[in-house]
Amino acid sequence: KKMTTSEKKAVNEKDAEFEDHQHVEVSEELPPELEALLKTEPLKGLSSSEVEERLAQFGRNEIVEKKTNPILKFLSYFTGAIAYLIELAFILSGVVEDWVDFGIIGGLLIINALIGFIEESKADAALDALKNTLALKSRVFRDGKLIEVESSTLVPGDIIAVRLGDIIPADGRLLGISVDGSESEVNLQVDQSALTGESLPVEKKRGDTIYSSSICKQGQMLAVVTKTGANTFIGRAANLISITNEQGHFQKIINQIGNFLVVITLTMVVVIFIYLLVRRKNEVDKLTKKDVFDVLRDVLVLTVAAIPVGLPTVMSVTMAVGAKQLAAKQVIVKRLTAVEEMASVSVLCSDKTGTLTLNKLTFDEPYLKPGYTKEDLLLYSYLASEPGANDPIEMAVRTAAKRDVPLLAECVGHTIPGFKVTSFVPFNPATKLTQATIIDHHANETFKVAKGAPQVIVKLAGGDNEATHAVNLLARRGLRALGVARTVPGSLDSWQLIGMISLLDPPRPDSGETIRRCEEMGVVVKMVTGDQLIIAKEVAGRLGMNRAILDANSLTDPDATDEQLAERCLHADGFAQVIPEHKYRVVELLQSKGLLVGMTGDGVNDAPALKKANVGIAVHDCTDAARSAADIVLLAPGLSTIVDGILTSRAIFQRMRSYALYRITSTVHFLIFFFIITLAFRWQMKAVLLIFIAVLNDAATLVISVDNAQISRRPDKWRIGQLITMSVVLGCFLTALSFSVFFIARDVFNIPSDANKQSGDKTKDGRMETIIYLNVSSAPHFTIFSTRLAGFFWENLPSLTFTIAILATQIFAMLISIFGIHELTTSIGAGWGLSLIAVSLAYFVLLDAVKVFLFRIWSFELTVKLWPTRSRREKLKHRKERQVVEDRVRVNVEKVRKASRAIYAASAFDRVGRNVI
Repeated sequence: KKMTTSEKKAVNEKDAEFEDHQHVEVSEELPPELEALLKTEPLKGLSSSEVEERLAQFGRNEIVEKKTNPILKFLSYFTGAIAYLIELAFILSGVVEDWVDFGIIGGLLIINALIGFIEESKADAALDALKNTLALKSRVFRDGKLIEVESSTLVPGDIIAVRLGDIIPADGRLLGISVDGSESEVNLQVDQSALTGESLPVEKKRGDTIYSSSICKQGQMLAVVTKTGANTFIGRAANLISITNEQGHFQKIINQIGNFLVVITLTMVVVIFIYLLVRRKNEVDKLTKKDVFDVLRDVLVLTVAAIPVGLPTVMSVTMAVGAKQLAAKQVIVKRLTAVEEMASVSVLCSDKTGTLTLNKLTFDEPYLKPGYTKEDLLLYSYLASEPGANDPIEMAVRTAAKRDVPLLAECVGHTIPGFKVTSFVPFNPATKLTQATIIDHHANETFKVAKGAPQVIVKLAGGDNEATHAVNLLARRGLRALGVARTVPGSLDSWQLIGMISLLDPPRPDSGETIRRCEEMGVVVKMVTGDQLIIAKEVAGRLGMNRAILDANSLTDPDATDEQLAERCLHADGFAQVIPEHKYRVVELLQSKGLLVGMTGDGVNDAPALKKANVGIAVHDCTDAARSAADIVLLAPGLSTIVDGILTSRAIFQRMRSYALYRITSTVHFLIFFFIITLAFRWQMKAVLLIFIAVLNDAATLVISVDNAQISRRPDKWRIGQLITMSVVLGCFLTALSFSVFFIARDVFNIPSDANKQSGDKTKDGRMETIIYLNVSSAPHFTIFSTRLAGFFWENLPSLTFTIAILATQIFAMLISIFGIHELTTSIGAGWGLSLIAVSLAYFVLLDAVKVFLFRIWSFELTVKLWPTRSRREKLKHRKERQVVEDRVRVNVEKVRKASRAIYAASAFDRVGRNVI
């Protein structure tokens, strides 16, 4: 913002001072017993015996690996409610020697396990990746000599030498002296962005802590090792990863569905088994082993036909197809169920450095003195830059100058047309500036340029209160400032200020748009970064986020309960100055509110939170630790592919939910109908027809993975109560249809229902079996056209492939019913066949209306009335109170907007009026 003359005058009335912005760093006190071990003589170090003793006490300086047995991992895919029921049917089919069912069920179990095992076989390498970030060799004083040892043998109290380019091998405390015992002239510059998320190298002086796996970018110094192995900063992150092994959200949902199906299936099947045994006992004098096995075989067939044997396989195939679709968009899915869980994510926590930002210092809007332009500032700063220096600030200045100054765009090396550098003084920590003497061939003059710390350059130019205030303003926004000055024409001793360069790690070009689109889809984005609070707020503002960013202290408030901390996480827009444990805690607290949480990141410090989150997303160019801990890896730069991932996953979710609703409805219909008809009417269907229905219909529904889907505008959620209630209601409607068909066939068309011999004919009349077979096959199967979406079925028509597959199975069922197949179906003629298919098609339209009605009346308030538990009543009360507050805020915000629009319109009208005058 440009200052008016009066403002400048007021500013210069008294000397301004540069504000000192303290760098906030995580610090921790060491226990007294450990402090006592750190009194090692610097140039002597520990003795060999002391090292052995401390190795025994603290262990080796390495992260202990915890490997998962691949056999046990494969066997874990055979667990869960539905899996246990299927396995029980598998065992029973072997006992009764029903080898066809035995082979089909066994094949489905193995295929489902293989899909999951193969897709996730590389998902447990996080600890290996962390281990690879550690230094392999270290220089250490031992027995009075500076030697090189394996980093894994370091112990607390060891004196290590840290120099430019070294990976720091353990946590340590800087001693402020060099390897020769003299006092260090230069503080260390340490890049710990992968550990803490700080975008700039951090200056470390005597007494400061350096962390294992960070990199020394400048200087050299001795340090005493304070922590090793699992006790280090990175070791604690590894420990958080190793203890995070919770059951996935999707598996919990499948188990809930499975538990419901297991209960109703086993209950009804056991009742039918007992009933059939009693009936068989009444028919024969004494039950034999063969009688029991015959009854068991009949019940087993009913069980196999009823339980959703193909449910896990259809779900896995649907997710695998989705994973392939995402891979085409450069989104790699490592854990298959993450495809489904991503659709339900309502909060996305994101690291800042390298994720929302480029992790690269960039030239920002500068402060300029009158008479100078941005090109002038960049040209003079380039002249005062050290050629080839890898310092991030120097590289940012040179890159911006070459990009924005036409004169420098095509220059080779550091040679600048029309200018010649006659002398150069590189950066010195004592002077804190670089300086060059330049000959300007165009103006035939010699001048000097200087670039360095703002306070040094302002002092060199004789003081400037306006510039001081500008630097303070930049610092309050988290921008790094760099002063540039030159000598006045005709003098090499008198300096004038040109301006201040401002540097920032800028947001990625697509980050703001990604956040906006996520919020449009109901996903709240929160920034969780280890960087400084002022920097986090500046970046949040540039991304269009709210600036309610809190520091890490708000997560460790001893006076706050977990519920209060969770509410704090819910309403904050992000957290700054956090360590891995804090990121992990943020995710944990949000999950405690019942939210599904996504986490994006790229560094070691993000790995624990990536593993803890329901969906961990590692971004492009991430560390191995982040990549291994994540469920999804983005291969393309930026976050825009996250939106593609959310859209694709929501489409997949809709397909899976539609299949689950259809399959549970079919199971409920199947069980209720055969339970009643077996007990009340002593009627049973041929076993092979039951199996035929189950296998044929489940095989056809595999194509649901390529069906069209209506993508939700809000995060999807498995509402198990709603799903089961709707399934029971639709199942009861289907049962009513099946009984209607049964009674009309028996009582109106006089088709025998007991399959007895007909008027002396030697053949059985199996028409009723075929009629019921075609009805039980087609009516529930056509219902899948309705369960595809919450609205009416015509609002989003199914894909051609899906339609053909569903219709083809029922046309096949109709044909074998019309013409009959030897020992399978009895011919019922075209009239019955076409009529039953037509009735099933018409009935699904009726069920579609029932489904839409249930969706429209369903609400959390309704469920509280149906199941009024204390916790649910309190939750409803809290929701209503919060809704009142949100409505009031919305009204007030709209009032402010109206006032702002009125003021803007008035000012615009006033400007137009003045222009006319």
